[in-house]
Amino acid sequence: MDFSFTDDQRQLRDALRGYLERENSFSARTASARSASGWSESLWRGLADDLGILGVGVAETAGGAGGNAIDMMVASEELGANLLVEPFLETSVIGAAALGAAGGREAELAAIVSGDMRCAFAWAEAESRFDPAAPATAATRTAAGWRLDGRKAVVTAAPYATHLLVTARDGDEPALFLVGADAAGLSLRGYPMIDGRRAADAVFDAVSLPEAALLLRGEEATERLCDIATAMLGAEALGVMRVMLDDTISFTKERRQFGQPIAGFQVLQHRMVDMYMQLELATSAVYRAVLSLDAAPAERARAVSAMKVTVAGACRFVGQNAIQLHGGMGMTDEVRVSHYFRRATVIESEFGSADWHRPRFAALSRAA
Repeated sequence: MDFSFTDDQRQLRDALRGYLERENSFSARTASARSASGWSESLWRGLADDLGILGVGVAETAGGAGGNAIDMMVASEELGANLLVEPFLETSVIGAAALGAAGGREAELAAIVSGDMRCAFAWAEAESRFDPAAPATAATRTAAGWRLDGRKAVVTAAPYATHLLVTARDGDEPALFLVGADAAGLSLRGYPMIDGRRAADAVFDAVSLPEAALLLRGEEATERLCDIATAMLGAEALGVMRVMLDDTISFTKERRQFGQPIAGFQVLQHRMVDMYMQLELATSAVYRAVLSLDAAPAERARAVSAMKVTVAGACRFVGQNAIQLHGGMGMTDEVRVSHYFRRATVIESEFGSADWHRPRFAALSRAA
């Protein structure tokens, strides 16, 4: 099977990489993450206006690029390598996928393309662990449309989102709603995360919504959305691990001990080869998951869960060894590998830990 990228995909990768190197250097990214707002509006607008990358997965009829899953994967990997804190995954992946599946939402999709809409995915709850199809948040029909009541935990990007994509239970079925961040009855308690991003716990207290707020209904629709998000998170992880490996190789070539670079020590060479192999295994798993997103639901879910287990293990192995091979410097805030390690640590459990995805994969395999 040919896994090489097309010329357009290589150009997309190179253009995005070059733009981020110029406009979002490590120091600029760190400054944005530590600012009062926690993100850079100018960078977000640049990604929309200068590159058009926010609409890479949006249909051309809504002003987007009409890209496929591979295009989204290429973009996600480069954004991971840059440690982007702005909500690309939440907006251009999850938001675009949800609105596109709902149909008839061209105005909202156009707002994503232009950068006017920023989304946060409010799906996680303390009681339901990582199961997206079992929300406790209740959606109740009213004369005007809907009412939401419940709580969501660790809603990434919520502090700077314009809209929340909220999972709730409509009777016996999970459903997805589009909620304005300024909706009456919605309260957010924001906080920084260890990887530099911002998140919030959300409380929905009799939040009134119009009928049009309902985007999707059904367990399959909710799980497919989470599988898409998980696959693109895996692509982001590849970018994170690639930088950790490259930085480790560069550091060991410069760090000298006993009169020679420590990269010459065979035991360290073996360790870095093991890091490379973990990255390659994760890459294969991500490719399989992304290529399976349009497959039958069970096949897609198995591929995504297998990928998440593989990527979680690779993130831990590559990250921990990168820190160890950097020595004490690897734990300092000034060395960027420590920031990538924090992001890799969060990715391990985001959209389900390996301990959650293993039994999911096993259950799907038994049912096949």
